[in-house]
Amino acid sequence: MLEYWNPLIERMPVDELEKMQEKKLKHLVNYVYQHSDFYKKRFDEAGVRPEDIQTLDDLKKLPFTYKSDLRDTYPTGMFCVPNEQLVRFHVSSGTTGKPTVVGYTKNDIDGWTTSLARAMTSIGVGRGDIIQIGYGYGLFTGGLGAHYGAEEIGATVLPTSSGNTERQIELIQDLNSSVIACTPSYFLFMNEVAEKANVSIDKDTNLRVGIFGAEPWSEEMRARIEQATGIKAYDIYGTSELSGPLFTECQYQDGIHIWADQFLIEVIDPKTGEQLKEGERGELVITTLFKEALPLIRYRIGDITVINKEPCKCGRTHPRIMRVLGRADDMLIVRGINVFPGQIESVLMTIPEVGEHFMIVVDRVNELDVMKVQIEMTDQAFSDKVNDIIDLEKKVASALKSVLNIAVKVELVESGTIPRSMGKAKRVTDNRNL
Repeated sequence: MLEYWNPLIERMPVDELEKMQEKKLKHLVNYVYQHSDFYKKRFDEAGVRPEDIQTLDDLKKLPFTYKSDLRDTYPTGMFCVPNEQLVRFHVSSGTTGKPTVVGYTKNDIDGWTTSLARAMTSIGVGRGDIIQIGYGYGLFTGGLGAHYGAEEIGATVLPTSSGNTERQIELIQDLNSSVIACTPSYFLFMNEVAEKANVSIDKDTNLRVGIFGAEPWSEEMRARIEQATGIKAYDIYGTSELSGPLFTECQYQDGIHIWADQFLIEVIDPKTGEQLKEGERGELVITTLFKEALPLIRYRIGDITVINKEPCKCGRTHPRIMRVLGRADDMLIVRGINVFPGQIESVLMTIPEVGEHFMIVVDRVNELDVMKVQIEMTDQAFSDKVNDIIDLEKKVASALKSVLNIAVKVELVESGTIPRSMGKAKRVTDNRNL
């Protein structure tokens, strides 16, 4: 039986949703023009005033917002409210530059919580479930975001955070966790550890649902997770600048529902910035329609996806984004060919002899780009016979070339060779810029 958190909103006719978006967009541009020195200056530079925005078609008149803007105005230069109106800060790691700081009012937290309550309800999670949250807590948004959404729907929260894997498995068994929320790569590692301890996630635990995100993962990875553990694996999406985890797929697993009463989405050509049509692949751009402390207008997420506006089989009328292929800035250009780590994962997950862990290494040799993929073999496929390994490397290399249209060197390694991550998996080492 299908469940809804707020059926009146989630099943609202599209024309009514668009009227609501139009009203909220007009309010938003007036709000930021009055309360944000940053946006007032950005609008003035673009030659656009709030009264110029009357319809959804006028959205493209507004300038883009970039992650670099948050860094350039660090820590709170883009905020629309004074600090005394805030109830929380979250801060990014800053591993690639100046960290980004996001502030929240009470209404911002409530909107974030509502988004996740709708999402979790759409995958059949609710009162009676025990949700083990393996995302990091603290400055990172993942843990607390999922935590508040889970409590809102009446579920019981087990806030394990990431790491301490043996203890995680013990708690799954002892407290009968029914839902796990973490990165897909960490859950695969968790399953490895469980198997070594002679624990079957499928047979020895009550886990039935996995909520996986914070890193790109493929349909083939989903199939492998579900087959190996017996759970139903769902994709969750969000970014720290927007509010961390916000949206999931529904039970039909056919795209991630984006709540149109809270957000406006576009897909653009990453190079030209031009809006693309529904069904065309490009960079995701999101405008927040409810946030008070740090609203974002035409924020360039950087993720590559496709918008689907067809009503879902679940009855929800809000638009969906299809599975994220990767990030525009994660895309590798090797000998003029665009390569996403997700494409490589999709190929590898169809080959039973290889495991789930791999590393892409790109070098430049004699002015020529060379890409190598290190891949762990399954224990069953590992062989002392050199010819068997060579044959498997050729098989994998051929499969990769057929999809990537570029020759790839394949190096098979023993299970456990590639370092594991408690959070986002590191998939690429690009030595060309060193």
